[in-house]
Amino acid sequence: MAVYLIADVKVTDDAWISDYAANVHEIVRNHGGKYLSRSGNITTIEGEGLATTLIALMEFPSIEAVQAFANDPAYAKYRQARQSGSISSLNVIDDTDVAGTIPYLPKG
Repeated sequence: MAVYLIADVKVTDDAWISDYAANVHEIVRNHGGKYLSRSGNITTIEGEGLATTLIALMEFPSIEAVQAFANDPAYAKYRQARQSGSISSLNVIDDTDVAGTIPYLPKG
């Protein structure tokens, strides 16, 4: 089962971005993860638009791998920089279907 880490980020001070972008993908990779997208091209199709600068989507092999990434001492300074220069949230979802009606997804 894969899990997906979704970072929803509204940048308030962009001083941290270049260092973060240049280094964090390697820390993600060290925990079996990979970026699927890190984009500011956000189009709202329905509902109220997000007050978001960028959304990053990463895939990890397990929730334990996400937690290991988030708690990695090598990530600590980048996490602090992101938290200081943005309003952001990190959320994890798995690859299940809550209704159990999509045949290629496990029931969640």
